[in-house]
Amino acid sequence: MASISLAELARQLDATVHGDGDIAISGIASMQSAGAEQITFLANSRYREQLSQCNAAAVVLTEADLEFCHSAALVVNNPYLTYAKLAQILDTTPQPAENIAPSAVIASDVSLGNNVSIGANAVIESGVVLGDNVVIGPGCFVGKKTTIGSHTRLWANVSIYHEIKIGSHCLIQSGTVIGADGFGYANDRGNWIKIPQLGTVVIGDRVEIGACTTIDRGALDNTQIGNGVIIDNQCQIAHNVIIGDNTAVAGGVIMAGSLKIGRYCMIGGASVINGHMEICDKVTVTGMGMVMRPITEPGIYSSGIPLQSNKQWRKTAALVMNINEINKRLKTLERQATSNSDT
Repeated sequence: MASISLAELARQLDATVHGDGDIAISGIASMQSAGAEQITFLANSRYREQLSQCNAAAVVLTEADLEFCHSAALVVNNPYLTYAKLAQILDTTPQPAENIAPSAVIASDVSLGNNVSIGANAVIESGVVLGDNVVIGPGCFVGKKTTIGSHTRLWANVSIYHEIKIGSHCLIQSGTVIGADGFGYANDRGNWIKIPQLGTVVIGDRVEIGACTTIDRGALDNTQIGNGVIIDNQCQIAHNVIIGDNTAVAGGVIMAGSLKIGRYCMIGGASVINGHMEICDKVTVTGMGMVMRPITEPGIYSSGIPLQSNKQWRKTAALVMNINEINKRLKTLERQATSNSDT
């Protein structure tokens, strides 16, 4: 991108300039690698000693750290949040597609908003509605009667099934599949009889979905993803799951069917959550959590055994395998102690 002055960055970020506001900034980098035309940030005062060796043109930091900075600076209250906004301003990521590629296959009755871009070999089926400034990457498939809101972007090879509803300002990374059949079958004397999945998927505004994540359509009612939800790579969201607004889901999470997760929750990576139950608002599940029962109180929840040396793990496993026998012996001792105290 073209360079931007430090003063202009300060204006856009609501920051205070210390030093030369005319300095030209052409990029952003870490404190260790930033060069003479780049800006960096200090989000934790524990690392302020690195400022003396930093070669950046300017540093984003707090007022408390300013006296340790020997370059120009932008003073803010929350450097990490400002870094996120700064990265958006200086972002050089290309669009998934520009204009409409000649090889794109678009049904005659598709409704295209203004300034829509569709990449090479994408397929847009009958009845689809694409809002203004939608970008569909190369190789994507958008099924019949699906609606995609304005400013939403799909990277390459995303598959959106039929009659899906996606809001505005969403970002969907490559390889994601939205609206495939949920895992619904009935057993007839050992034979599995498929249950057609007749619901759909409804995704709100400002939702981001990572690469190779799958969100299944509902069986009868809909799978629902609220506004502002962020979902990492390689997650499985089963049929009829409901995720509340502004919840964050880290990579590799598996959610079973008919689960309801509240608003402002954070689900740690590789967690597994049982279906047909509810998790209330403002719950944090730490990584590799196994959630088998409803959670009705906000807070932080954990499960599993952290990594140990193999020798220590073998001892722990031996204790766990014998926990029933240990429990029986303990109860026997308790009864004996009670009996002795009574006499």
